[in-house]
Amino acid sequence: MSTNIKKRFWTLLVYPDSAPENWKEILDQNGVEYFGALHDKDVNPDGTIKKAHYHIVLVYSGPTTFNNVKTLCNTLNSPKPLPLDGVGGMWRYMTHKDNPEKYQYDDSIIFTGNGFDISNYKDLSKKEISIIKQSLLDLIDNELITEYSVFIRRVRELGISEAFDIAANNTIFFNNYIISFKFDLKNKAEQEYEEMTKKGE
Repeated sequence: MSTNIKKRFWTLLVYPDSAPENWKEILDQNGVEYFGALHDKDVNPDGTIKKAHYHIVLVYSGPTTFNNVKTLCNTLNSPKPLPLDGVGGMWRYMTHKDNPEKYQYDDSIIFTGNGFDISNYKDLSKKEISIIKQSLLDLIDNELITEYSVFIRRVRELGISEAFDIAANNTIFFNNYIISFKFDLKNKAEQEYEEMTKKGE
């Protein structure tokens, strides 16, 4: 890996038996936002327990160099850091949420420092996105929404940023559904009118 690379997000390992006792204080004093978790129940392919280790993710305010992060790693007696494109995946990896074959840690093991808030960075899983999409389709059905502008207005009124992002980033999908739904409502109304007319004859 090139030492010239600059990234905002970095991950590193901290081993309890080799890190200084005040390693968390060192992170706090460094000022960079971070989160992490202790993995002490991971298993090797042969069934033996892996050496206990902390997964740490550093969240800088802007892109920073490998050498800058490596300097911090040296004070923690940690191996070289690795760059990340985002933090959502690593947040989920802290508990092995997407790795059912591995030991499943509880969410409570995750700790944060220097003001880190996952809600500012967390990526939704495919399942979570699917659930929100379905709930938005239910909104259209239940409220008989036949215009995309009305749909967006209602989503904004919900006050759920994730729902608005999904609605705004899937315009064609939702607009096509609304058009089709409007057409279905029209056909149903015409059929009901015809049936009522026949009964009145």
